[in-house]
Amino acid sequence: MDTNITDSLKTGTQHFVDTIRTTPPDELLSILADQAIHFGLKLLAAILIYIIGAWIVKIVRRVLKRSFEKKKTEPTVAGFVNSLVTILLWIIIIVLTISTLGINTTSLAALLAAGGVAIGMAMSGTVQNFAGGIMLLIFKPFKAGDFIEALNYSGVVKEVNIVSTKLTTTDNREIILPNGALSSGNINNISHNPLRRVDITVSVKYGTDAEKVRAALLEIASDDVRVLLSTTKGAADPFVGLIALKESSVDFVLRAWVETKDYWPVFFSLNEAIYTLLPEKYGIQFPFPQLDVHIQS
Repeated sequence: MDTNITDSLKTGTQHFVDTIRTTPPDELLSILADQAIHFGLKLLAAILIYIIGAWIVKIVRRVLKRSFEKKKTEPTVAGFVNSLVTILLWIIIIVLTISTLGINTTSLAALLAAGGVAIGMAMSGTVQNFAGGIMLLIFKPFKAGDFIEALNYSGVVKEVNIVSTKLTTTDNREIILPNGALSSGNINNISHNPLRRVDITVSVKYGTDAEKVRAALLEIASDDVRVLLSTTKGAADPFVGLIALKESSVDFVLRAWVETKDYWPVFFSLNEAIYTLLPEKYGIQFPFPQLDVHIQS
């Protein structure tokens, strides 16, 4: 207990004992009655402050909830702000209630501050995650439902709270990432934009007609109705270009724009179509690693 509070209790107790010893019985009863009435009024005022404060907190929470619903605020942000405002209001109410009873709140505030510092030092990692959560809520690099890559993990954002973020991976694992590291690291929000580009590298053997490869790949891409054209805002027509000359192959790249939700289905579908149709329909063969050996006598 704080030294000032202890001294105050000792002084008050000693004063009460001295008053009982030195005061005649009839006057003592009158003094005790006056003090009881005085304390009763303080207690009644403190109870009224507590009841009115609780009512105000309830009204404020209701107003905030309606405001967030009207503005369609993200649930994570709404819950955090609501909780923070509620805690601050209750702290004010408790301090006012205690001070109304005549208790000195200066020492209590100092004690709470010292305890807060000690707790903060002991929970430095949690404080860092708390600050990271605030940064994520303010700048919103992702939201619930987005597919992201971060901290060597990838998955759909299931929940964003004030200290951590939950991901559900493609194989249905739940990953919990600390917001402190998440807010200071690289975040790849794959599903943020409505369109994505599919890039597929196709290797053919040397001697193959480049124009024939280009025409075949463009035809395969155009046959998929999910592949977008330049008539779609933000997209471009499928493109094929010679990207590299390797030791055993000539590499072409096929680039096609699709809606983000169709990325993986189109990626797998085009790969299968290329593998099946290039040799059978277009007569284009895939290369194998080759090594020429020259023997000199």
